[in-house]
Amino acid sequence: MILLLDVGNTHTHLGLANSKRVVRHHDIKTSNWASGLAQQQTAAFKGSHPITGVAWCSVVPEATRLISIWSARSLGIQGVELTFRNLVGVGVRYRRPETIGPDRLANAVAVKCRFGAPALVVDFGTAVTFDVVDPAGDYVGGIIAPGLSCMTDYLHEKTALLPRIKIREPKGTIGRSTRQAMLAGAVHGYRGLIKELIYQIRKELDVEYLPVVATGGYARLIAANLPEITLVDPLLTLEGLRIVAQAQLGPPKIKKPSFDTPSTV
Repeated sequence: MILLLDVGNTHTHLGLANSKRVVRHHDIKTSNWASGLAQQQTAAFKGSHPITGVAWCSVVPEATRLISIWSARSLGIQGVELTFRNLVGVGVRYRRPETIGPDRLANAVAVKCRFGAPALVVDFGTAVTFDVVDPAGDYVGGIIAPGLSCMTDYLHEKTALLPRIKIREPKGTIGRSTRQAMLAGAVHGYRGLIKELIYQIRKELDVEYLPVVATGGYARLIAANLPEITLVDPLLTLEGLRIVAQAQLGPPKIKKPSFDTPSTV
C-alpha cells in the first residue's frame, strides 16, 4: 500500500492506495504535526497495512519537513514529494512553476487522467481554486478566490451583529432572518461566482466542452444546483498524488522467499 498525505492549511487528508485507486481516507488537523499528534494519528490510520511507499503534497513547509522526518524514522521510507518537476501526464506552462500549490498540480494530473484535455478543477478548500488544463494537456494556471468559510467567518469577525453560521443549503433566496440572509448570500452567491468563472474560462480557452470536476469540503453542496459541474470527486487530489507516486515508486517490490539448502552429512 502507498500512504498518501495531502497537507492543506487546515486539514491533512490521509489516504491509503493500491496500484489502482485510493481505498481508504481520513482527515486530521494539520496543526497536529507540530505537536507530534498527527504522527500518531497517521500511524494509527495506516494500521497493520504494509507500506511500500509514502507520497505527499503540501502547502505548509513546516509540516512537510516533519512528515519527511517521520517517514524516514518510523517507516524507513524516503518519501516522494509532489512538485512541478515530477508530474505525470501533464506539462506545465506557467511563469514561475515553483509557486504553484502542489495540491493544484495533483488535481491537474487526476483530471487529465480521467477526462483528457481540456479540463478544469474547482477545489473548495480554505480558498476556492480553479485549475486549468488546456487543450494541449498543459497546466496553464487558474483562479484563486476566498473560500466559503473565510467569507462567512470574516463577516462574523468584522461586524458587531452578524453571527457565525453553519454552511448548508438555504431554504430560499430571500432570508427571513439574519442567519438565513447570510446563508443565502454565501451559498447562492458562491454558485453565481463559480458559474461565471467557469463561463469565462471556457470562453478564454475557446472550447465548446469543458469537463469540470469539483473537489474539497463544500464541493457537493455548491455543485448540487450547478449543471456546469460535471463530477464531484472528494478524492481527486489524493488520486493525482497516487498517480505521481505510482510512477515514481514503480510496482511494489515483493521479496522472494529464500530456502535454506539442506546440509549433507
